[in-house]
Order: sequence, then structure tokens, then C-alpha cells
Amino acid sequence: MEDKTAAHTCGHTDEEEHCCANSEKRHQGPEEPDPPSPPNPPSPPSPAAHGDFSDPVYKEIAVANGNINRMSREELRAKCTELKLDPRGVKDVLRKRLKNYYKKQKLKEAVAAGGPGDTYYDYICVVDFEATCEESNPHNFLHEIIEFPLVLIDTHTLEIVDSFQQYVKPEVNPQLSDFCVELTGITQKLVDEADMFPRVLRRVVAWLQEKELGTKYKYALLTDGSWDMSKFLYTQCRLSRIRYPQFARKWINIRKSYGNYYKVARSQTKLTCMLENLGMRYEGRLHCGLDDARNIARVAVRMLQDGCRLRVNERLHGGELQSVPVSAPFEGAPPPQKPKSRD
Repeated sequence: MEDKTAAHTCGHTDEEEHCCANSEKRHQGPEEPDPPSPPNPPSPPSPAAHGDFSDPVYKEIAVANGNINRMSREELRAKCTELKLDPRGVKDVLRKRLKNYYKKQKLKEAVAAGGPGDTYYDYICVVDFEATCEESNPHNFLHEIIEFPLVLIDTHTLEIVDSFQQYVKPEVNPQLSDFCVELTGITQKLVDEADMFPRVLRRVVAWLQEKELGTKYKYALLTDGSWDMSKFLYTQCRLSRIRYPQFARKWINIRKSYGNYYKVARSQTKLTCMLENLGMRYEGRLHCGLDDARNIARVAVRMLQDGCRLRVNERLHGGELQSVPVSAPFEGAPPPQKPKSRD
């Protein structure tokens, strides 16, 4: 549950086709500034180029890109339809989609290059917590996780293949505010009948282990912003007197990945705006953690289809949020382990 408002409004003009900035969620205060993050690395050049871009294939790619840049939105949509690509999305998204398609086709013609499903991980696991909140939170209000959802993406088939959801009983503030119930749709009865966080986390670990993530398959966690891990999970682990799980210390912040890949402003990286700019609509109930996670997964799948190589770009180190540079060695998340007590 990233720092965002209950009311999401997006739109674009015919000329600019931009998604408006959303105001931040009232119950969490202002979003923390994103640490500086370099752009995603470009796709590796063809071996025929011997480490540079001297091969004639790159001139062909540049010519194709120039032609795409001169196309109108209707021409872009028509070309996508002709090539059996998704014709939905704003102009910048369609341009990126076509450029990526032609680049891969040209490189395949030059050498036996990889396909559009190339990725660093076998699976990506989307997390989007819901937490206790008030309409006007005191400065020291402790947000406790009340919903723990996971949505699993197979990066080879580019499909959502499974999901997990558990509600969590809050300990410090067990009575939900009317505002929290209205915002999330989570009732007092649901949390009263739920287990405390350590037991729910053990079930999460068992679910991830059952999928053989971190052992047989490489995987990474993915969130809609920085708050889920650096704020909610970190705070919850301290409240529950358990150690922060190693498998959650690094993750993909899809807002950064989306902004860097499509070269858009931060105001266009809210979830509903990302969906709209990709030609999709939100499905389900906003601020239902599982529905949010499913919609985030839909964005991730579309980005993979458009050729983005999603990889870890944030981490928690010593309780502090840090960016992970693209020059860092690639590694998947470690195998999940049962939570350990801080005592």
C-alpha cells in the first residue's frame, strides 16, 4: 500500500496525452523522496557489434526509430495492430513498444538473439500491504499490517500464475478506524478472526518455499513504490519483535522501473496512471491489497511484454532505504526462511 490517496483521477489531452498527478493518501502523510536512481540498462548489443554499435544493424535500428518518432498516435496504433502488438496505450508507450519490437527483430536477423521474454528472474512476486490508518494520523502513528497479499508472475509465460492472501490481527491498535474500514474494505470481524503477524509471515514463507523460490527458481519481490518494505514491513517486524526477513531486503520498485523505461515524470507513475497510459483500467477494488497487487502485476507483465528487463532497484540496509545501482551484480532473492525472534 504505497503512499497514495483514496481518490485517483487520471486523464490526458489529445496533444499531450499525459496522466495527471495524484495527491497523496491522507492517512499516511507525504511520500518519502525517492533516492536517485540511474536509468535501466539498455538491452545488450548484438555480439556482431563486438562490444560497440559499429555493426550496420544499428543504423537500421536508428532509421526505424526515426520513422516511429514521426508517426501519429493513429499510425502507431495501426502499425501495432498490423504487427499483432497491443495497440492500446498513450503515444510514448506505443512508440516504445514499436521501437523495442523492431530492435529485437533486427538483432534476431543479425544474430541469434534472445526473445522478448528475456529477464533476470524466473518469477516475480508482487507485494502490496494494507495497514491500519486514521484519517488524520498523529505524527508517531504506528501502521500495522492488516492484509498480506502476494501475486506470482511467471516471467517466461508472462502470466499471473498464483496468489496468496491473509488478513492480519493488529496488536497495538486492534480497533480499526472507520476511515480504515471504508478505505480498505477490511472489516473489524476480518482482523479479529485473523492471526498475528508472525504466524501469517510463517505461512507466507511456507507458500514461497512450496513454489521453490530461491532454491530451484530465481525470483524477486516487486512493490508499487518504497513504502511497503521500508515503512510497513520494517515497522511491523519491530512491533512483532521479529527480525526483518532476508528475502525481503531487496525489491523492484515498479514506479522507478516504469518511469525510467518509458521516460515519464514521477507524476505519471501512480498505479492508475500507469494502467491508463498502458491502455488498461483498474480491475477490482482500490485499496484491497490483493486487487492492488493483481493490477500492479498486470503493469509488470505489460512492461515485460514491451521489453523491459525488470530488476531489483531498491534495498533496505541498516533500516535505511537505498537505491541499488544498475552496476550492482545481479542476484535473486535468497530462499525464504521462517521468521526469527529479535529476543
